[in-house]
Amino acid sequence: MIIKSLGLLPYDESLEKMRKFTRERSKSTEDELWLVEHPPTYTLGLKTKPEHILNHDHKIPLIQSDRGGQITYHGPGQIVAYTLFDLRRLNLTVRKAVRLLEQTTINLLSSLGIAACGNDVRPGVYVNSKKIASLGLKIRNGYSYHGVALNVDMDLEPFDNINPCGYPDLNVTQLKELDVNLSIDEVRQLWANQFILSFSN
Repeated sequence: MIIKSLGLLPYDESLEKMRKFTRERSKSTEDELWLVEHPPTYTLGLKTKPEHILNHDHKIPLIQSDRGGQITYHGPGQIVAYTLFDLRRLNLTVRKAVRLLEQTTINLLSSLGIAACGNDVRPGVYVNSKKIASLGLKIRNGYSYHGVALNVDMDLEPFDNINPCGYPDLNVTQLKELDVNLSIDEVRQLWANQFILSFSN
C-alpha cells in the first residue's frame, strides 16, 4: 500500500483525482491511501435529501459527491482517509470493507484510550453515542474510492446547519473534546499505521 499525505486539498480537486486514479488503474496497480484535509465544504452523498440542509451558510460550498450516504461537513482539523483499494484482491465485499474501515478507526481510538464502536444501522464510528468518524464509499469495477473522515481538532459549528448523515438527532464529537492532545500530524501517522495493519495482505 502506498500512503500519501496530500495536505489541504479542495474537495472537488480530490474527487477528480480519485476518479482519474480509479478509472486508469489496473489489476496490477498498487492500492493507495490518501490522507487529506479539506477547506470548509459540505458534501452531498447520493442519498441526500434537501430537508437535511437546515441552514445553508453560503460561505461554505455545497458539492455533489458520488459517494454513498447523505450530507456531511469537511473542514481543516479533520483527517479524511481516501481508500483507493482493489476490494477483490483484498477479498472484501463492500460490507466487509465498511466494517474494516470502522474497525481500523476504532483500533486507532482504542490505542488513544478511547472506547468507540460502530453502529449496524448508522455506518461510522461513535464515542458515547456521538459520531467521531463518518464513512462513505464508491465502488467502480471492484475498486473503492472515498473513505472515512475523522474529526480531530476542528470547528464543529457548521454541523449545526445540517442533519449530519441524514439524522436529525445525531451529535458529533472530536478528539480534542476527548482530551487527546496530539497534533493532527501525529494522529495522521498513527492512523496510517492502523491502515497498514488492517489492509496489508
